[in-house]
Amino acid sequence: MTLNPTRRQLLAMIGQVAGAAAMYQAMTSLGFAAESGYSGEPDLQGPRESRRVLILGAGIAGMAAAYEMRRAGYEVKILEYQDRHGGRCLTIRGGDRYTEMGGHEITCDFEGDGYLNPGPWRLPVHHRAVFDYCRKLGVRVHPFIIKNNRAYLHSPQAFGGQPQRIGNVEKDMRGHVSELLAKSLHQGALDDALTAEDRERLLEGLKEWGVLDSRYAYRASDDLGGVRGWDIRPGGGLMPDARPSQPVDLSALLQSGLWEQLFNFNSYTFEPPMFEPEGGMDAITDAFAREVSDVIQLNARVTRIAQSDDGVTVTYEDGGRGGTVREESADWCICTIPLSVLVQLDVDCSDAMRKAIAAVPYASAFKVALEFRRRFWEQDDNIMGGISYTDLPLVQIAYPNYGFLSDGPAVLQAAYDTATAGRSFTYSWSTMTPQERIDAALALGRQIHPQYDAEFMSGTSWVWHRVSWSLGCYGQWTEDLRDEHYKTLCEIDNRLVLAGEHCSHIPAWLEGSLLSALDAIKRLDQRENA
Repeated sequence: MTLNPTRRQLLAMIGQVAGAAAMYQAMTSLGFAAESGYSGEPDLQGPRESRRVLILGAGIAGMAAAYEMRRAGYEVKILEYQDRHGGRCLTIRGGDRYTEMGGHEITCDFEGDGYLNPGPWRLPVHHRAVFDYCRKLGVRVHPFIIKNNRAYLHSPQAFGGQPQRIGNVEKDMRGHVSELLAKSLHQGALDDALTAEDRERLLEGLKEWGVLDSRYAYRASDDLGGVRGWDIRPGGGLMPDARPSQPVDLSALLQSGLWEQLFNFNSYTFEPPMFEPEGGMDAITDAFAREVSDVIQLNARVTRIAQSDDGVTVTYEDGGRGGTVREESADWCICTIPLSVLVQLDVDCSDAMRKAIAAVPYASAFKVALEFRRRFWEQDDNIMGGISYTDLPLVQIAYPNYGFLSDGPAVLQAAYDTATAGRSFTYSWSTMTPQERIDAALALGRQIHPQYDAEFMSGTSWVWHRVSWSLGCYGQWTEDLRDEHYKTLCEIDNRLVLAGEHCSHIPAWLEGSLLSALDAIKRLDQRENA
């Protein structure tokens, strides 16, 4: 084994294996890994006299606000631009059709029960508000397998393009790091930092943790087979003797870069267990809609928000009546329209609020889903749930966490990425037609799963910058933007208050949308009763 990593490689490698504390701090500062601040349903006093609240947008923030305010005694009405509720929390199934900006039609011809969640698709266990409302509204959830050691890490430049099992890469990195640290301890490199007793305890711990041999070397052994796996698995009767798998050489592993992909599983945000609603993410927004559908007006395109000292008037085009221009008036307005769209509307607000609305860009994101005749990833590759990662432009392949061992068609989320991952892949996918996206996912994915060509049935896709009612996926905050505009964006501006994931420290997540809405209605209720 070649033990010649650079200092930078070694430090980065130890950071990857040891945990994500440093990256978590960076992610928290940007608002992507914050702990949910949910402490229970809002305790609203309710209006002292009849009060009407107009809510713009029937996504999860708008419907949650309507649900709680109506319970507290407010009269509410929701104006929704689309012909459906749910906002960015939607699920695409066989038979669905959408037209994206540019005029291309997105079709979905899935024949089985598979689906694609173009927006949110998983629920962190610490997003307490989402789980509380799922419990209250009867939404059933099941585990989402975020990490499966049998799934793959892949690069076309590594190991001849052959994908490597996540568990093998992780355990080999742990073993090699343990060997290097043990070697440093034996050479006295850490004598100033450790007592003799602590040194011996750490050496024994490294031997167990890294599965090192009696000489503190990371080598193939029966003990390692019990941790890393076997080239010939233990059998029964007169089957061949078991043979432990061979670890990958450290130099080859470092040069491959695959170990860097392990961080995808270290983030606090994606800490297991994660969950997903049964049957698709729209189960959550459907549950809210069952409570407030009678106050939702669909096909209402808002064009102006005007306010005075004692009320607000919203002008909109009624798509259900041929685009007739109408007005709705109320005492208060809660606006959940994405900032990328709101900035284009005529909004009567303070200059500071107007600057804040215009300041926040929206991240690009794309997804492609492919339906196949059979679950070859389970039957051929022994992958049941989880996610494979690659440095190809498709970035990741997510395997379904439902329907295990079933026959017939099944759907993979065959490509997904967001601009915040530091790559420009999302913009390339956004320039493709729907069919070109499917073709690209097939061409790239067959490098990981060669069964694609023989088993492919149909596909569908989604790119958020081609969606007219969102113009992007989510608010893409930076630390500087938050310092300058976040407080202003969230404050009540006379009779108007904004809510949604963009008004939270957990952008892109349902939890952020819910917490923003709950905070907005609590402050509005306090203002009403001041």
